[in-house]
Amino acid sequence: MSPQDFAVNFFVALFALIDPIGNVPLFAAATSGTKSRDARLIAFYIALFVLFFLTFFYFSGLSLLAFFGISLPAFRIAGGIILFLLGLDMARDDFVTTFAGAGEAVEGEGRAHARRRFERMIVPFAMPLLIGPGAISTVVIYAASAKEFGLAGAAIGVAVIAAVSLSVMLSFWASPLITRLLGKIGLTIVVRVLGLILCAMAVQFVLAGVADSTHDIILKKASAPYQDGR
Repeated sequence: MSPQDFAVNFFVALFALIDPIGNVPLFAAATSGTKSRDARLIAFYIALFVLFFLTFFYFSGLSLLAFFGISLPAFRIAGGIILFLLGLDMARDDFVTTFAGAGEAVEGEGRAHARRRFERMIVPFAMPLLIGPGAISTVVIYAASAKEFGLAGAAIGVAVIAAVSLSVMLSFWASPLITRLLGKIGLTIVVRVLGLILCAMAVQFVLAGVADSTHDIILKKASAPYQDGR
């Protein structure tokens, strides 16, 4: 896998899992009654949270696995199962309204008001909706794959996480426009398509984990497709 392929795969997996566009109506519901300026500030805080939290696990996740004696293949399989369950939930249910109650009324306005609103939205909006076990598993798994690229792999990983965090902020900033353009049906379609992609990636994680921990049970072409450039 080339660095370019790694960057694209990592971005697609993380973007599909965090699903900034699908979470637009949830953000709109959680910030209902908030001025647009304060809503943009809340989106900025959420993006920073995503950036720093995922970057922390990108660099420390493998060390944590070693500390607890967990092999990477085992973590791939566990992460794949979690991703599959999340993707299945996105693909078949009305995921749009699940966390609509995250934003309770908070009086006031300005930066202090935005911080208080963000503190209320950390659970369940920022965690586990945006950053849950699936996102953490994905970051750790791709951090292991990035080791073959050295410092470039570390830089690519941080750049991908930053790009996903930026997409979260921009999507939430554009929540009024996106909601009007797509409508409820369009947003539901986006969520379900991303859920299907996430399920496929989860199966791929499980295949790779089984292939790495066993001998010739899973064909190499099935566990790591496209690595030969075809």
